[in-house]
Amino acid sequence: MEQVLAFALLGLGPGALYSGIALGVVLNYRGCGVINVAMGAIAALGAYVAYGLRTGGYLFLPPLPLVPAHVNFGGPVGVVPALVIAVLVCALTGLLLDVLVLRALRNASPLAKLMATLGLMLSIQAIILLRFGSSGQSAPDVLPNGPGDVVHLLGVTIPSDEFELAGIVAVAAFALVAIYRWTRFGLATRAASENETTAVLVGLPPARLSAMNTVLAASLAGALGVLVAPLTQLDSTTIPLAVVPALGAALLARFTSFGIAMVAGLGLGVIESLVTYLQSRPWFPTTHGAQLPGVADLLFFAIIVAAMYWRGGALPYRGSLVERRLPAVPKPVRLQRPAIVCAVLCITAFLLFTYDFRQAAINSLIGMLVCLSLVVITGFVGQISLLQVALGGVAAFAVSKLSMSAGIGFPLGPIFGVVIASLVGVAAAASALRVRGVNLAVVTLAGAVALQSFVFDNPTWGGGFTGSPVNPPHLFGVDLSTQASFPTGGGQLPSPVFGLVCTVAVIMAGLLVASVRRGRLGQQMLAVRSNESAAAAAGISVRNVKLLAFGLASALAGVAGSLYAYNFGSVTADRFGVVNALVFVSFAYVGGITSVTGAVLAGLGVTEGVFGHILEKWVGVPASYQLYVAGLLLMATLITLPEGIAGGRRPPPPIRAISRLIVGPGRARRTSAAVGATQGGATS
Repeated sequence: MEQVLAFALLGLGPGALYSGIALGVVLNYRGCGVINVAMGAIAALGAYVAYGLRTGGYLFLPPLPLVPAHVNFGGPVGVVPALVIAVLVCALTGLLLDVLVLRALRNASPLAKLMATLGLMLSIQAIILLRFGSSGQSAPDVLPNGPGDVVHLLGVTIPSDEFELAGIVAVAAFALVAIYRWTRFGLATRAASENETTAVLVGLPPARLSAMNTVLAASLAGALGVLVAPLTQLDSTTIPLAVVPALGAALLARFTSFGIAMVAGLGLGVIESLVTYLQSRPWFPTTHGAQLPGVADLLFFAIIVAAMYWRGGALPYRGSLVERRLPAVPKPVRLQRPAIVCAVLCITAFLLFTYDFRQAAINSLIGMLVCLSLVVITGFVGQISLLQVALGGVAAFAVSKLSMSAGIGFPLGPIFGVVIASLVGVAAAASALRVRGVNLAVVTLAGAVALQSFVFDNPTWGGGFTGSPVNPPHLFGVDLSTQASFPTGGGQLPSPVFGLVCTVAVIMAGLLVASVRRGRLGQQMLAVRSNESAAAAAGISVRNVKLLAFGLASALAGVAGSLYAYNFGSVTADRFGVVNALVFVSFAYVGGITSVTGAVLAGLGVTEGVFGHILEKWVGVPASYQLYVAGLLLMATLITLPEGIAGGRRPPPPIRAISRLIVGPGRARRTSAAVGATQGGATS
């Protein structure tokens, strides 16, 4: 019993981080109506700023032209100055996010606002990787942590900083409750959140209130990041992904109650610590003699799903002046010509390109399949899923295990892998039956984290730390792998043969998605996206449409995962991690998340794709900067082209040229005009 109590109390430190981020999420939502998934990244930013100041005496700066890598203070900085500077940096980050991005998206769809915070998260993670590398660091202590700084309670000895951190978040929560209940600022924020139109009429400044709340939320998250960093490892993912349990705590609080968010965050930290204790018991299941990975993440996912069902799946409505719908979905006019043009371009490229461009082209084609799955589930049905890359991982690991353990190779292995991925996707759709929009994004984000840590990192089910090999594909004795012999290609890997296999898969998938949009099912999907109640009243089975959409999108992601497995000959968990999932969603939105053309552009732009390879080889932009560019590009696109590059009112000249090549100049002009007219009236 003493051990259980000790582990429970040791969870107060991580719980304080979850609570602090959850308080920031609630504060951001109440202040400007945005679920800020970058709040964990802001906490990591504060932790790294303090780390750099205290260990090296420098303040690192983001990669910008003519800007030095850091500002040197001439020596290590003390605890208090480092904490103050870190909080100020986080406050400035929040202010820039609100003024430069969120204010421009004030009347945009909830998806666009969520994507904006996603862009900030990617940018901060990229800056951390560029300035500190991928290896973890140990932050110096902030709170007293000497041999005598302990608390003796009921026969157990616990470091005092665990209680101090819990006390700090409790004080912060009660302070926020007092501010929002009894101060003019808090009352004004509550009034604006209830009805922004009325708030404007009575003279309240919603824009200023939004900025102040965002700054306060970022400052709180940054401060907690600095305080809790010594208890965890500093890297680009640990603290940023703490936003997942924090979102669970915020959900339990319905994004409104600071007290519930604080208690729930501390409770999740305690639960995580107790899971660690249970895993040390001899009766707890193991894998290859080691502890099961990701049990706590799986439990967090279950808690978030339960919270969604318990709360009914609906966030409290926050009134706004005008809110646009999701981007318009243009109807494909011709299918044969673009398919032929794409086939000719791909065949020519694989026959003439050098090996490095062939690999980049294969990466882009696989990325197009992932983005096509996002077009179906998000563009057509309005379900914001962050699970598609993880579903590709499910298929990839299934192909590997079937190939190596059961001797089931090509084509049965990929078929079974796609079926398994589809079943997992349909199972995830159970959450979508009562949850949609940004709510579903929270659920699927937690699901992606759980799949990565609980399944992919498991050496039995996934690949562990070494990966899982795959036998090369053969069909009727013909080698279709990246090592297949071919008259062109110079004998260097990858072989053009595998590139042609990927080309066939992408063209067939593109034709399928375009046909769905043109058919009856596509019309039903758009009706469900527009208004589920109206669709149900018109006789459309909303449940069946969602299940079909998730099944189709999961199958497309499964095809992408299967091709990835054969492309590299081994499947690793990091390829299907949460960061890659967020990158794909970002590029899909930048390209245009409602059309096949947008998916093609997004696939060309994904990391390690054609555009990325061109930037690295011809322009000199290294791959390490591409995640940073992706985050900035996402935010810039949201501001300038909220519908995406392929869905904007007037696409940029290069995109117009591509449209003329594929569908003809007259048709391209008429299609662009029709889309623009549709978007112009897409307000509610």
